[in-house]
Amino acid sequence: MTASTLAPARAPKASAPVGLRTRRRGSVEKPRKSVLLTVLTGIVLVYSLVPLVWLAINSTKTQNDLLSSFGLWFAGDFAFFTNVLDTLTYDGGIFVRWLVNTVLYVVVGAGGATLLAVLGGYALAKFDFPGKKAVFAVIIGAVAVPGTALAVPTFLMFSEMGLTNTPWSVIIPTLISPFGLYLMWTYSTEAVPTELLEAARMDGASEFRTFWQISLPLLAPGIVTVLLFTMVATWNNYFLPLIMLKNPDWYPLTLGLNQWNAQAATAGGEAIFNLVITGSFLTILPLIAAFLLLQRYWQSGLAAGSVKE
Repeated sequence: MTASTLAPARAPKASAPVGLRTRRRGSVEKPRKSVLLTVLTGIVLVYSLVPLVWLAINSTKTQNDLLSSFGLWFAGDFAFFTNVLDTLTYDGGIFVRWLVNTVLYVVVGAGGATLLAVLGGYALAKFDFPGKKAVFAVIIGAVAVPGTALAVPTFLMFSEMGLTNTPWSVIIPTLISPFGLYLMWTYSTEAVPTELLEAARMDGASEFRTFWQISLPLLAPGIVTVLLFTMVATWNNYFLPLIMLKNPDWYPLTLGLNQWNAQAATAGGEAIFNLVITGSFLTILPLIAAFLLLQRYWQSGLAAGSVKE
């Protein structure tokens, strides 16, 4: 007998059903396309970009060209750099002061809100204590309450404490972010395995070291997500500074630009709409830069927990 005769016959490889192979090949190589979804996405994209394009184009116009030219096209004179210089130097450079105030409110307020949300959400997710369900109900209720409903009671309380017309009247309410706390709670529950924490504790690691070296790197996408939300909310905050502040030296950009916009309606006021538009364009540039730089962390933070192995 030959070697080929003595060799055992090999069993044929099991193959997946034809329909399964077709679906698998179609889902990987040829993803399904939706015309309706593409059209809706295009509409949302245009709706979002048109105001930005309008702002960028009109920031290049002078005051006269702004009122006499088509809004979505350039005028004869390109005055962008002149408008930027006038915006930064108008009224003694008050725009720069408003920008510094806004950065202060964002760094202290949004940064503090993110820190408290991370610490509180992690503690609620990984520690058991009496009244945990009551805390959960309070947080959910706080998320459902709009900030404008609490503005007047907050003003009355801060007025009794003598904190109105100071930066603290804007910073302290910003430190509380119920949505950020809830988001970090749910994210910590999924992102940090309890078994990993128990192994670190068995090895003798303290709670601080466990949180700093093990949990914090795993929470990075969620932290960036909460930071972006709180930063945008603080940067665009208008109503709270409106009722808390009277001194223009403590105004944020939102309140200061609105004052410039209303200046034309006052008796003897000067119309500076070109500076308002240029200032608004300069105001949104830091937010665009932050989203572009932190986009990957933000997307991963939103998608965390949506897919499980």
